[in-house]
This record gives sequence, structure tokens and C-alpha cells, in this order.
Amino acid sequence: MARNGGAWTYAGRWALVTGASSGLGEVFARDLAARGMSLVLAARRGERLRELAAELRGTYGVEAEAIPADLGRPGATETLWREAARRREIHLVVNNAGFGLKGRFDELPLDRQAEMVRLNCVSLMELAHLALGPMRARREGGIVNVSSVAAFQPIPDLAVYAASKAFVLSLSQALAEECRGTGVRVLALCPGPVATGFQEVAGTQVSGRTPGIRTAEEVVAAALRGLEAGDDTVVPGTLNRLGTLAGRVLPRGLVVRAARTVMRKMR
Repeated sequence: MARNGGAWTYAGRWALVTGASSGLGEVFARDLAARGMSLVLAARRGERLRELAAELRGTYGVEAEAIPADLGRPGATETLWREAARRREIHLVVNNAGFGLKGRFDELPLDRQAEMVRLNCVSLMELAHLALGPMRARREGGIVNVSSVAAFQPIPDLAVYAASKAFVLSLSQALAEECRGTGVRVLALCPGPVATGFQEVAGTQVSGRTPGIRTAEEVVAAALRGLEAGDDTVVPGTLNRLGTLAGRVLPRGLVVRAARTVMRKMR
């Protein structure tokens, strides 16, 4: 993985975390607060966000603000950034908001799949764009874009989700290179299966026996190690890293058929 190293500091700075009310986003918020970062938390569930913000303030002595936002709606990302960046400098953005859907492309609702693209791709791109200008001007900052191991190959029955995560991975790696030497780092986090509420929404299932499964805490810890090291891509777990390698070196047709077989077994 390419590296853009240098000193990285958490304490006394602000992070914006989207999708912060549960799953990876909540774990990111807790880990960053434990490292001394103040937080702007964004998600649709306002009550849960406010509870988490109060807990982080009380436990870690950091500042924490909750901003309810549905980032799948046009204009919501710009509104969030304007509120988050008012009277504060955002040093780190964790672009975690997103969801998946399992099923045959023509059988899944078109509007729901379009919403997934808006949230997973367009909103993430908008927030990265809004954040990078100020970060580059200050010559410091970081962005963690949450992608997936699904980004490394097409996946039948997760067609749009995998395509959306491929967009995130490609965009992140390109931005990381554009930012090389500027003091700003961009990281694509590509987790494999994680037992979070994401699975319920997506219609997928994981268990302790699922190959490559990691806890949300393990995934976030790997992401922050990669951020500190200046990595541009992090795939937590040896088995998951091997899987992404297979997706890059084997014939694409073989990889797609294998992915379809795996998805059929998950039904």
C-alpha cells in the first residue's frame, strides 16, 4: 500500500464522523474520543446521536456535537459541512455513512438502489471535496473513506453495492496520490464481513464462522493504524487481504462466477 507518512496528532483536534449512531461509525467516534479528539457526529437518528455525544463528553472530557442528517438527500452534505465547520477546523473526516442491498438487480427497487449510489458515492464525494480545500490550505488533515472488500470485484446479487464501493476505492486512491506531499492523507478502508447493523439492512448474514469476519473494534483499530502510517488503503484481516489479491490477479470472469456461487450459498 502506498504511504504518505509524517506525524499524526489526534488530541485537541476535531473529527467529523458520518453514520456515527451505530456500527463502525460509533466505534470510530469512541476510539477517536479516547485519543482526545473532539467530535461532530452525523447520522439520521438524532436521539441516539445526542446520547452518544453526551456519553463521549462525560467519559473522555472532549467536545462532541450531534448533527442529525440524512446524507442521501440533495444538499444535505453541504448543510452538514457548513454546520460542522462553523467556528472550528475539521482535521479528520470519517466518511462512513452508507448501506447495501442484496438481491437481483432487476428485482430490487430502482429508487432504493439510486439512493444507495447517492449516499455511498455522491455524498461521500461531496464531503471529501468540501473538506479537502481547507485541509490543503492548512497543509494538514485526513479523510477516511469506508469502502469494502466488495470493491475489488463485481458481485452478482450485490451488484450496485459492490460497484459503489469500487467507486469509493478508486476515488480514495486517486485523491491520496493527488495529496501526496501536501500534509493531507486520504485512506480507503476496505473491511470484509463485520457483525453490525449494516448486515440487517443489506439482507446479508454473518456469524462467528464467516470467513474473514472481524469485529468493528478490530476494523477501526486497523484503520487508525493505517491513517497514522500514511497508508492509502487498509484491508483488515489476512484472509480478506488474500481475497482482494485473488480478485486482482485471477481472470475477471472466474472471479465473478465465484462471487455468484458464494452469494447463492448465503441465501
